[in-house]
Amino acid sequence: MAHYAGIMLLAGIGIPLLAALNAALGIRIGSPAAAATVLFVVAFATCAVVMLLTGTQALAKLSTAPRHLFFGGVLVAFYVLTITYIAPSFGVGNAVFFVLLGQLVSTAAIDHFGLFGAKVTPLDATRGIGIALMSAGVFVTQKA
Repeated sequence: MAHYAGIMLLAGIGIPLLAALNAALGIRIGSPAAAATVLFVVAFATCAVVMLLTGTQALAKLSTAPRHLFFGGVLVAFYVLTITYIAPSFGVGNAVFFVLLGQLVSTAAIDHFGLFGAKVTPLDATRGIGIALMSAGVFVTQKA
């Protein structure tokens, strides 16, 4: 489990880096939408290479997947487009703060109700206090 935590820590480190890099690219080329498109082309190529290296059998099962599961792509596009547009004027730290706050709220709901097949982890008082403390901690880092 420690290696999962380490990998996810690296993914978390990557989110503000992605925001800062893509916001800078959007400013440099004069179009946040074009910068987001370039990001997705690079991401698509990266994912395609990983898929080819690990096997493409899963593509045959796509037609059986419920259509609502594809909405994740819309959410990723929404995140990338909004962070690319907003971070230059709002600040990467402020933008990511609200992203983290949204993640805390949505993960609590997903885990509490076991949405989309997630492991059920009820939102009890202890977990609620922990989420509130995490939220406060992120808030304090942006006020300092």
